[in-house]
Amino acid sequence: MKPQTTPPVILVGVDMGLPHFDAELEELGLLAQTAGLSPVARVTCKRKAPDAALFVGSGKADEIRMLAQMHGAVEVLFDQSLSPAQQRNLERHLELPVNDRTLLILEIFAQRARSHEGKLQVELAKLQYLSTRLVRRWSHLERQRGGIGTRGGPGETQIELDRRMIGDAIKRTKERLLKVKRQRSTQRKQRERRDAFTISLVGYTNAGKSTLFNALVKARAYAADQLFATLDTTTRQLYLADAGRSISLSDTVGFIRDLPHGLVDAFQATLQEAVDADLLLHVVDAANPAFPEQIQQVQRVLTEIGADRIPQILVFNKSDALAEASHPLVSKDTYDLNGILCTRVFVSALTGMGVGVLREILSEIVSREAAEMSPADGAEFSELSA
Repeated sequence: MKPQTTPPVILVGVDMGLPHFDAELEELGLLAQTAGLSPVARVTCKRKAPDAALFVGSGKADEIRMLAQMHGAVEVLFDQSLSPAQQRNLERHLELPVNDRTLLILEIFAQRARSHEGKLQVELAKLQYLSTRLVRRWSHLERQRGGIGTRGGPGETQIELDRRMIGDAIKRTKERLLKVKRQRSTQRKQRERRDAFTISLVGYTNAGKSTLFNALVKARAYAADQLFATLDTTTRQLYLADAGRSISLSDTVGFIRDLPHGLVDAFQATLQEAVDADLLLHVVDAANPAFPEQIQQVQRVLTEIGADRIPQILVFNKSDALAEASHPLVSKDTYDLNGILCTRVFVSALTGMGVGVLREILSEIVSREAAEMSPADGAEFSELSA
């Protein structure tokens, strides 16, 4: 029996002068591997603006087609978002399926979602994305047809039928998701009545949030060295002996550059854990040279969901993977986060280094909150200091 191989794909990126351009297409390659694909070639080019028809221009499109034939690629993945017309034109020119970063992320989320809520959120995001594509990528929805009034009126074109069909599917999914949101809201209100202090782990994907979560609460949440290893929010109680009380700790989905806006909207219920938190543990991959940009990407998403004003502690994880010359001289200090000094602590969730220091910091904050705040006055935290 021949060993199973992953489908070979070509990666394409266009440098239009933006600071976050990934010349090596490393992150797109990791996304492809997470989705079960195997990058066999990478193509980059520079343009002042995308070509209206083919995004990369006809000459570069010919080069991609020859590369695909040479390597036996079955698909071409673009690092930027393509318009429906560009995607359709490229597929005709290359004679291969063409997808962009947005759909690739959606596909990964569809593969990884486990909870009922997570599956609904992914389904809604994917439907909203596909609704902009004037191609029949949602023919599987025909199985959901039936009942009165589904045949379409006189003169209704196939595209109109498709739009109505996917519009009905979006409406049904939104209604189902609304019920789940109500249930989650009830659970949050119960926690509020118990006067629970809540902390949410946030950060760029693959920064080690789930590994840190497991180290703190001795849980067995799934953790792996890959993008989007965890999609569904997991909440556990964390007992802080020095503070003499338990707090609620939640592990949330990781963020990424150019996170599809449909996912931000559709995952509002899951990300609500971060919005409603009393404190955010912003986990950073300290060993990644691009960590400053990743921090800013996380801050952008937090602003989008209304969680940017919540106090943060920056947890620089994977400190064990730093080069010896880059090892921190202290276990904690402060970090300037958009003009606000936040506490920063260096840890290795894998080895346990610094986790005790992090617990001490959390105990200090929870004790201070209990002493300085009462449920009636609604006062905010005093500024976090090292």
